[in-house]
Amino acid sequence: MAFRYAVIGAGMQGTAAAYDLARFGDATEIRLADQAPIRAERAAARLNRLLGRPLVQPAVLDVRDEEAAVAFLRTADAAISAVPYRFNPLLARAALRARTSLCDLGGHLPTTREVLALDEAAREAGISLIPDCGLMPGLGNTLAVYAMRRMDQPRHVRIWCGGLPQRPKGPLGYQLFFHIAGLTAEYTGKAVFLRQGRIVEVEALSEPETVTFPPPVGTCEAFVTSGGTSTCPWSFQGILETYEEKTVRYPGHLERIRLLAELGFLETEPVEVDGVRVIPREVFHRLVEPRLQFPEDPADVVVLRVTCEGIHRGEPMTLTLDLMDFYDPETGFTAMERTTGGHAAVVATMMARGQTPKGALPVERAVDPEIFLAEWLRRGIPIRETVQRPLQLAREAA
Repeated sequence: MAFRYAVIGAGMQGTAAAYDLARFGDATEIRLADQAPIRAERAAARLNRLLGRPLVQPAVLDVRDEEAAVAFLRTADAAISAVPYRFNPLLARAALRARTSLCDLGGHLPTTREVLALDEAAREAGISLIPDCGLMPGLGNTLAVYAMRRMDQPRHVRIWCGGLPQRPKGPLGYQLFFHIAGLTAEYTGKAVFLRQGRIVEVEALSEPETVTFPPPVGTCEAFVTSGGTSTCPWSFQGILETYEEKTVRYPGHLERIRLLAELGFLETEPVEVDGVRVIPREVFHRLVEPRLQFPEDPADVVVLRVTCEGIHRGEPMTLTLDLMDFYDPETGFTAMERTTGGHAAVVATMMARGQTPKGALPVERAVDPEIFLAEWLRRGIPIRETVQRPLQLAREAA
């Protein structure tokens, strides 16, 4: 079969998702829209050069114009929203009217809940609405469900995820691979975890630990950030005792971010400076963003580790899934783009093929992990699976 896709947002992740759909989504047409005409045109031209054929068509769309959004979505079999999260509920309502399945990059629990509230309407329209399709939330949550299904009684799921420069650089040992507002949102507020079977809130930038990955990443630090677990603690309450996620950075990053936070640079309440009211976080964005960009060295790496502990066939079992992806010099896509846009593209492909349930459902309930994983591995981004059975190993050693 062949499908028509719509991608809204021609930034980094939207462009990467469109490229993925073009290569693996059985696409006959991809319309890539943005509010800025030049951005859509440049992204489409880049993709068509890489593909060697004019498959991607640029379009201009202001997502605040609901009638225009409905018209744009109506011609597609499935669509991806890669615009700032605050617009996702608006696009979900447009998708209902257009009767077109839509997934988004999510990452903001209140707006995700707005989309999920459209469940009954989506079922009546015969479409799928699936928020939080990206790296984390998104890919990590899907792999967690896969790991849970591999054992009889899953109990504890822990996730570590990070997008890093291949070599630490700059004042924070970090390089910005997505919008800085998303970064500071993760570094503030509270994460929602499942611990001892109860839903709890944990402060961002807390609970540091050391975690080690294969070269070239090596030893890193991990700490709590907000947003990554999304709706999973509620979905898995009564099934799991633990569900939590931490962000991975090179050593020393957390200490510097904590200092900036304690000095007030991440605050959103305006302060007066020489008679002018300014928002500290916006000032931080303006000052820091250019200092975290290194266009001369775009090489990045994404690390994602998911562990699931539980009981299988009467014995303790731990299953670990490890993913490591790198910047692709042939296409110019970063690992962050490939993994974030790639997850959304796989979900959009599944929607177009009728492999997702109708309604507005969280990604951990909407995406069949076995179907997803088979499709994901076609992208050439491997996932290493390790199984430990302590009692079995002890008996073998004896």
